[in-house]
Amino acid sequence: MTRTDNHHAPALPAGDVIARDVERALDEDLGSGDATADLLDAHAVARAELLCRDEAIVAGIAWFDACFHRLDPSIAIDWSVRDGERVAADSVLCRLRGNARALVSAERTALNFLQTLSGTATRTARYVAAVAGTGTRILDTRKTLPGLRMAQKYAVRCGGGHNHRIGLFDAILIKENHIAAAGGLREAVVAARARHPDLMLEVEVENLDELEQALDAGVDRVMLDEFGPEMLDLAVARAQGKVELEVSGGIDLDSIGDVARRGVDYISIGALTKHVHAVDLSFRVHIPR
Repeated sequence: MTRTDNHHAPALPAGDVIARDVERALDEDLGSGDATADLLDAHAVARAELLCRDEAIVAGIAWFDACFHRLDPSIAIDWSVRDGERVAADSVLCRLRGNARALVSAERTALNFLQTLSGTATRTARYVAAVAGTGTRILDTRKTLPGLRMAQKYAVRCGGGHNHRIGLFDAILIKENHIAAAGGLREAVVAARARHPDLMLEVEVENLDELEQALDAGVDRVMLDEFGPEMLDLAVARAQGKVELEVSGGIDLDSIGDVARRGVDYISIGALTKHVHAVDLSFRVHIPR
């Protein structure tokens, strides 16, 4: 097993974030109780093992553990990996021992978290690998699954990517509609600086003229939306040493390497969190008769 460029798992979201995610998900699945698990002896102790059928980057262990411990705090979980590690197909990720009812009741919710977050991390790692050596950083977006933003943004970090703003509160991103409402790009920037002087301020531009306006306005970062190769080269040359450049829109694994080699600082990819392909996991429970 090998690690991504993180070398260690990134910092987790606050514990109450994970607890709320798990509480909501278990309530959705269990409702008034697991009617099928009632068939099992309430005192039976079982063992289980978790296998990963795909080559993947693991992410979401804390959510997985919290699902089981919410139903039985005494369940023992012995992990062979950590978040941020790459595992080969058919790897055993962990082994569990505890109350049989709790194991089968928490199984689906725990797997849902782990397969989704590991899928996010694995996709991110592919994009990070595609820009290796260029100095360009891969960013996520706000195109996350509702209710799982902090979890998915954590998974992006597990895959070697970086987080853009968490929401609408921690950075300013001025787009076309904001510019139109404010009466112009400069007017929008001046108003934003006056109201939120401590926040990072980014402006999305669609052409070189808007780029020049953004440079003159003194923004912190410029997002280049749907710039073709020639226009991108001109933008990089004009912004060199003046402002950070982010590229967004219409970029996939086939094109991202070429974009990164043109000298941009960031590339934001909505697909990291939006187009999630769940990792194939298998959970085997062994209940003594």
